[in-house]
Amino acid sequence: MEKNLNDNSSSLPQKEENINTDDTPHSPVLESEDKPDAKPDGETEKATDSEQVPENEESKEEEENEKKEEEKEETVETQPESPVPSLEKVSEEIEQFLVTLQQNVNAKECTSLEIPNFIPVFLHLVEQKMVKYDTGELKWGETIEDDSSLLECANRISRLMNHFIEYSRLHAEEEQEDKDKDKVKGKIDFMINGISVIQQRVISFLEDEFRTLMEESRNPNKPDSKGKQQVADFSESEPPEEPVPEFPGFAEETVASLNKIAREMIASGYENECCQVYALSRRHAFEDGMYKLLGYEKFSIDEVQRMQWEALEREIPTWINTWKECTSVWFPGERKLVEMVFGDEAETVVSLMGDISRTIVIQLLNFGESVAMTKRAGEKLFKLLDMYETLRDAIPIMESLFPDDIMGEIKAETTSAKCRLGEAAVLIFCDLENSIKSETGKTPVAGGAVHPLTRYIMNYLRLACEYKDTLEEVFKEHSKIERADSTSRPRYETEESRAKSENKQKEDVSPFAAQLMRVMELLDSNLEGKAKLYKDVALSCIFMMNNGRYIVQKIKGSAEIYEVMGETWCRKRSTELRTYHKNYQVETWSKILSYLSPKGLSDHGKVQKPVLKERFKGFNAAFEEIHKTQSMWVVSDEQLQSELRVSISALVIPAYRSFLGRFSQYLDPGRQTEKYIKYQAEDIETYIDDLFDGNPHGRR
Repeated sequence: MEKNLNDNSSSLPQKEENINTDDTPHSPVLESEDKPDAKPDGETEKATDSEQVPENEESKEEEENEKKEEEKEETVETQPESPVPSLEKVSEEIEQFLVTLQQNVNAKECTSLEIPNFIPVFLHLVEQKMVKYDTGELKWGETIEDDSSLLECANRISRLMNHFIEYSRLHAEEEQEDKDKDKVKGKIDFMINGISVIQQRVISFLEDEFRTLMEESRNPNKPDSKGKQQVADFSESEPPEEPVPEFPGFAEETVASLNKIAREMIASGYENECCQVYALSRRHAFEDGMYKLLGYEKFSIDEVQRMQWEALEREIPTWINTWKECTSVWFPGERKLVEMVFGDEAETVVSLMGDISRTIVIQLLNFGESVAMTKRAGEKLFKLLDMYETLRDAIPIMESLFPDDIMGEIKAETTSAKCRLGEAAVLIFCDLENSIKSETGKTPVAGGAVHPLTRYIMNYLRLACEYKDTLEEVFKEHSKIERADSTSRPRYETEESRAKSENKQKEDVSPFAAQLMRVMELLDSNLEGKAKLYKDVALSCIFMMNNGRYIVQKIKGSAEIYEVMGETWCRKRSTELRTYHKNYQVETWSKILSYLSPKGLSDHGKVQKPVLKERFKGFNAAFEEIHKTQSMWVVSDEQLQSELRVSISALVIPAYRSFLGRFSQYLDPGRQTEKYIKYQAEDIETYIDDLFDGNPHGRR
């Protein structure tokens, strides 16, 4: 009570001093009125003196207290100046602290969390280490010890953060009404924020180093120019002796560093950031490698549609090679890499592998589908089938590489592109019918030679049947599609086609075989029409023999076509050729043989010379005309040419020799003989050998 009074009394003069800021004197009267208990002047002075004594004592106490506080502050300030413990030492304390926390969690002990002083020290030391990395005093990869230390710090920071966050979450409801615990929670939240700042700085640095390692290590052997040019250069010079490093070309040390960084980033909750860096880098590496190492250039659909076929045709082998390289080397190498970097995270491996491979596969499939959408032309069939086979063969390989959840989408996309290519191939092959039907020229081929349409169709079929198994496959797929479509009906499923293929040994003719037979039937029909353009029936027979023999030889020369058409068909065609051969002999040589017949030469056993002379004269004229005309005819097949000449000789020469031997004596020797007997049997044989070589021959 006395102390309070003294405090109050000591404060009065201070107030007066504060209020009286000017020099105006205060009237004692007014003061006495204001203060009824005022004392006389003498007493007042005494009282004032007595009040100043405790005031001085109190100010001294305050000064002493202030000095003590300053000493305490100086002590606190001088504490950080004491020797700072090493990061390794503090890390051990942090580790022990984390172990204790984990033990409490495992034991389900609910204890209050006290924040030890070495945690801020640890964070401060980590920050100092990051400053050294940022300034270049330390560099990632120079020393394993420093790198390992930073990764361990990142791990401990992550575990600290997780423990503090979990503690804050579990005790949030319990601490709502407890002010003391609210203060503890505030300290924990403050500590979480501090740890978060350091963690983000460390993770940001690790992310940058992860990106740098990915970029610097990809495709170390990239050429400066496009891969196609590099291949061309190698073809002109000796092949390089040093083998190309195995894809993807990452050193073991680099993969180990990537694995450590990835593990810590994922443990710290930065899995998305790590995966984004990896996926982006590897996609770029794939695209870069496909262009510079494999020569594959990315084209848009519009660019493919505008390209000339000659240019597009050159790109297709590169596309095929890229597919084969990706499925046999690049995708397996990529899977191996992602498993080594993210081996402990199975879901991450699957996700990343799917993300990277899906992007590359879709890019390659877009090119294939773009080619399938180009304008149909016969010369495109074989490249389309090459592309179809590439995708067909790639699917089982990818199935062995990718997990089911990845492969489902990739297989669906690849199968769709494959079917588009197959459908385009089927339509192009079926366009052969239009090619045959549209050939309606009215000008016969000179000399009855093989028609260009026959050569084109048969050579086309021979090349196409090198893809027989593939064509069988695409036609079966096409058949299924058409059967599913109620608005269309496959032409090769009609009863007419089935009836025409009865000569096949099996009842169920494959769609491709039926289509091939239909093409052959249309070609036969077209050739029969063109044979009628010849006014000379014999020449039309030569035309049909030429084309028929060409067709048979092409079929027999191709095991694939022969397998489809069958022996029965070939025997039937050979029979037709023999019929044309006989018709030719009848049309050409039956008249000339009539001149060599003895009938009508004798009258009552006596040879009539005028008739005999007319016979020799008629034979000579007819033979000369045949020689002149048919030496211009063309039989390009040597075997057929020989068969025709031999058959003519066998038909004509014996008859001529017999006629000559029997009736030449009735002509007067000398002038008559020379006039009517122009040829000996040997001469006839020589002239016959001039036939069908396409060259004019005058009389020898």
